[in-house]
Amino acid sequence: MKRTYQPNNRKMAKKHGFFARVKTNVLKKRRQKGRKRLSK
Repeated sequence: MKRTYQPNNRKMAKKHGFFARVKTNVLKKRRQKGRKRLSK
């Protein structure tokens, strides 16, 4: 039986990576807050 989670690095990066965050205002908000790391 196939397991539920089939990891895919490209899909993950596209949804949660740096460039996915650039498209929204997430990074701007995190910069304002003074985060050390902006994204994973």
